[in-house]
Amino acid sequence: MSVQLDCILLIDDDEPTNFLNKMTLEQSGCTRQIQIAHSGQEALDFLSAAKLRPDLIFLDINMPAMDGWEFLDRYRSLPADRKADIVLIMLTTSLNPDDELRTKAIPEVSGFENKPLGQRQLENLLQKYFR
Repeated sequence: MSVQLDCILLIDDDEPTNFLNKMTLEQSGCTRQIQIAHSGQEALDFLSAAKLRPDLIFLDINMPAMDGWEFLDRYRSLPADRKADIVLIMLTTSLNPDDELRTKAIPEVSGFENKPLGQRQLENLLQKYFR
């Protein structure tokens, strides 16, 4: 794969999903660094403090304590330089069509995908947003 991102952030509380998504990303060779946040708050802390800003975020919708929707509410209040040009993709196992409709009304969300990530799915996203 010719796309080489500096950093991808996975936000998901589910370890098996993180393992599978990380493996897919590593096999594709599309990024220099993969960060995993196990909660929305951990992700916000990373985004606020990290020197390296991710190019791409995969955000789970259903998480305990702070779900993906609440994360997005707080994400909006981050300084513009902490979120500029980040492509944010919502990931879910939900079959609720309202979730996808809801994401279309949120300008910070670039896309909506089912998880776990597959190679073809990842390639399509990278071509769409980073070519």
